[in-house]
Amino acid sequence: MAHDFRGEAPARAGENSAGDGRAREGSARENPARGGGSAVAVVAELNVFPVKSAGGTSLADAEVTETGLRHDREFMLVRPDLRHLSQREAPRLATLRPAYDGVKLVVGAPGEVTPLVHERVDGPVLDVTVHGKPCRGVDQGEEAAAWFSALLGTPCRLVRFTGTRPTSRGGGTLAFADAHPLSVLSRESLDDLNRRVGSPLPMNRFRPNIVLEGLGPYGEDALSTLRIGAAEIEFVKPCARCVIVNVDQDSARRNGEPLRVLAGYRTRVFDGDRGVMFGRLGVPRALGTIAVGDTVTVS
Repeated sequence: MAHDFRGEAPARAGENSAGDGRAREGSARENPARGGGSAVAVVAELNVFPVKSAGGTSLADAEVTETGLRHDREFMLVRPDLRHLSQREAPRLATLRPAYDGVKLVVGAPGEVTPLVHERVDGPVLDVTVHGKPCRGVDQGEEAAAWFSALLGTPCRLVRFTGTRPTSRGGGTLAFADAHPLSVLSRESLDDLNRRVGSPLPMNRFRPNIVLEGLGPYGEDALSTLRIGAAEIEFVKPCARCVIVNVDQDSARRNGEPLRVLAGYRTRVFDGDRGVMFGRLGVPRALGTIAVGDTVTVS
């Protein structure tokens, strides 16, 4: 069994946010599980982030690969010193809406900005870093660099992931994601946080790849493995949150919430590291295509 936070008893599988034990309409209890096991949830959202730290693309279905959802964090912006550029330094990244089909990257921006339409190129391979950890990226040329630099008001270049990069734990591989290829959060956990904050925050503040419904608040804390169709995901650690959750992903405005409220009741120590934990991080153990509405079973 994966790490379970003490003092935060997760709701029973299938319990709704009111805690009365009734499954939500359309929840996993009303759908047969594929491949056996106990059906406890359904996939409510799938999100892929083709450009690290930019906005996401919602999908109806997605392929789970060794490095997470296909094309997730495949591109990244780097500063002149080749360190990755994030919403911490350039909050306007949040408002960009990239979509990538494996050949063409299209990045929309608010206002009158002409979208970037970029076909992947095989340029020089650069030695870049993500949070100080080395990896490699293929430079995507001057046109993309000029578009992002002008829009964000800071010099930067677009690179596409190449090579291999190990996860920090769990024996997996990843592209430009921080440390693990998949992030998972339950809808009921966000519902509970919103009651504490006092104003509704959208799910995109937390940038999960997979959103589950039917676990109850913080039900994901007690799980070790998810099975969705043929795909299997092992949780390897809780997701420690940073100040990016305080950036409105539509306006790029920053304030003190929800990190302050989260810190008041979700600060934990995991494997010697202290952080504000919300959601889980996982590594694919079996691959396959998953879709919104799929039943989730656990072991």
